[in-house]
Amino acid sequence: MGSRRILGHALGGHHDADLAYGALAMAAAVRGGRTAGVIFHSDQGSEYTSARFRSACDRLGVRQSMGRPGSALDNAVIESWHSTLEWELRSLRKFATRTEARAAVTAWIEDYNHERRHSALGMLSPVDYERALAGKDAA
Repeated sequence: MGSRRILGHALGGHHDADLAYGALAMAAAVRGGRTAGVIFHSDQGSEYTSARFRSACDRLGVRQSMGRPGSALDNAVIESWHSTLEWELRSLRKFATRTEARAAVTAWIEDYNHERRHSALGMLSPVDYERALAGKDAA
């Protein structure tokens, strides 16, 4: 089971391979380049099946996990996350600028990663869950 931590994100005017690549590059940087074995869940959108994105995943050792067309089960966790973000942030606020939206999303993700507790993680936040796993590995 994964930690549910959001490692990378990108916001832009176009939902395309460059945007997806930006989020992947951020995730790799957050992990200090240690991305071998990471699983990237997504749908089969063209941004994730593009040659640029797939080769970046291969180069980083990231395994792509895509559900069959019409099936949301493989990426249900991230779909749930998107729904929560939409409800808690976007539906309750209007942003005057893209810069304001980026700052709010980044702050929300930081809170999500460090403070939000998940029953699936034993009521730990994603970061605390990773720390607990790292402690078990060291023991």
